[in-house]
Amino acid sequence: MATCVPTNLAPSNTRNSARVLTENNCPRRAFFMKMHKDKYGFSGSIQKLGLVQVRCAANSHSVSPYNNQDPFLDLHPEVTMLRGERRNDSSDEDLSESLGVSSSPSSYNAAKIKVIGVGGGGSNAVNRMIGSSMNGVEFWIVNTDVQAMRMSPVFPENRLQIGRELTRGLGAGGNPETGMNAAKESRESIEEAVYGADMVFVTAGMGGGTGTGGAPVIAGVSKSMGILTVGIVTTPFSFEGRKRAIQAQEGITALRDNVDTLIVIPNDKLLTAVSQSTPVTEAFNLADDTLRQGVRGISDIVTIPGLVNVDFADVRTIMANAGSSLMGIGTATGKSRARDAALNAIQSPLLDIGIERATGIVWNITGGNDLTLFEVNAAAEVIYDLVDPTANLIFGAVIDPSLSGQVSITLIATGFKRQEESERRPLQASQITQGETSIGINRRSSSFTDGSLVEIPEFLKKKGRSRYPRA
Repeated sequence: MATCVPTNLAPSNTRNSARVLTENNCPRRAFFMKMHKDKYGFSGSIQKLGLVQVRCAANSHSVSPYNNQDPFLDLHPEVTMLRGERRNDSSDEDLSESLGVSSSPSSYNAAKIKVIGVGGGGSNAVNRMIGSSMNGVEFWIVNTDVQAMRMSPVFPENRLQIGRELTRGLGAGGNPETGMNAAKESRESIEEAVYGADMVFVTAGMGGGTGTGGAPVIAGVSKSMGILTVGIVTTPFSFEGRKRAIQAQEGITALRDNVDTLIVIPNDKLLTAVSQSTPVTEAFNLADDTLRQGVRGISDIVTIPGLVNVDFADVRTIMANAGSSLMGIGTATGKSRARDAALNAIQSPLLDIGIERATGIVWNITGGNDLTLFEVNAAAEVIYDLVDPTANLIFGAVIDPSLSGQVSITLIATGFKRQEESERRPLQASQITQGETSIGINRRSSSFTDGSLVEIPEFLKKKGRSRYPRA
């Protein structure tokens, strides 16, 4: 929405303009409008600082000398006659149009989502997303390696080369500092790339140069512009070496401070889902595909009209400033496919911590045309039985004709309550399996001594003895 300000605030070369327009949702950018009269009223060209050129048109009352009065007077026919202007009896419909009011559903604007793949790993993930026909999402790749970008199916105008002066298009050489400086050099171009988005996914493979160093900068630019920013990254396989592992952790630490929600996918844990004979190339493809599923599981909820539609504001409520989050993915076929898919998602090796500790859950169920409401309810019961009763939950149900006979569930758990770093979650299966042999059951150390009927406070214990007598 544009706002008029006095012309004396404009630069000297625009003092003959009607007004200087500023955009409310982007206060750092200004528009300079030069007006000239034509047979339709006034038209003008707007010069936008730092961004693209646009044009606009304005009717005569937009620059009326009576602009200090009530603007609604311009719409009153008797007032226009007193000014010596031609009477114009407008209908209620014309009045609504003049005020910019519309009751038509067509005035609704869908949330705009952009996915930005940073570096080689992030770009590969975006390429895979394009191949899977994700709808309602705008894809970008950001890299210092020009040759790698040329091989991407992303539109040329959505390929952003960063650090032109620093790297000359030859890559970051595996140095995160070079990737960071390259992103800082191209900050203005990054702002233009994310401008206008409601939600931005920043995806990268951590451990290298461009993704590790550039992703935190790009995410920081996005978040500073008020955009809901979600980071989804992978950590290196063990066979990639200790240096890359250390660089990845440093990059994740920097990224965590610049996103609303951060989802980290350890590549080593993906190996539990493949056989020992899996080729190295297929292992990397699996990592890229997991990034794709994470992005799609969230974006489909917002962009695709489904059995259950979710407002973008609901997604923002759960994911804004949520911090570290975890993701689980489950698929299943057969008679109890929905329930099995839900169990597979919450028992996913990617979920280190039980979802019962999460304060927010976003989950999406996708199935073919044969997906029933009963199956959606069966999956929901599995998930809801495990989460905290006070947790905020939203979910979407999407129909994908290509998944006939199959159900897929993506679950994002956010806002985990404070806990010890060394504490890991018990397997969700332990809630079904009973007995002392159950794996991962979380037990607190008892504060009762053997044979005692009185609880002994921890601070009174001294080498197993207490001043309190036994009962």
